[in-house]
Amino acid sequence: MQAAVHRGDAEAQRINAITEKIIGCAIEVHRALGPGLLESTYEECTCYETRCGGLKAERQVPLPVVYKGVKLDCGYRMDLVVEKAVVIEFKTVEVLLPVHEAQLLSYLKLSGLFVGLLINFHVPVLKDGLKRIVNGF
Repeated sequence: MQAAVHRGDAEAQRINAITEKIIGCAIEVHRALGPGLLESTYEECTCYETRCGGLKAERQVPLPVVYKGVKLDCGYRMDLVVEKAVVIEFKTVEVLLPVHEAQLLSYLKLSGLFVGLLINFHVPVLKDGLKRIVNGF
């Protein structure tokens, strides 16, 4: 039983370290560009920063829906997946809404991943646009 707890603790620490690096990269992008650009710009720049920071990042990762045992391509794409562990959903909106959180939570459930970051770049200070979503971790 103890070994499982330690593995869980180690995985939690790994995920926390990854999310800290991602947030640092996003802050760097926001400082350089400020608000007012397209989501795709922030996505590309944050992907670049995470890769420069030594993390593996994939943009626009396809996300199939498994319905009644059949994998269906419904056109969903995760904006960024870092280290095959953290899903990032980018927004450039006035206010993050519950529907944005629900979208990220759905992506986590469909992908089988546990942690996601919802990042809204349309804010003066990026920390006000960050939301961490956890799916049963």
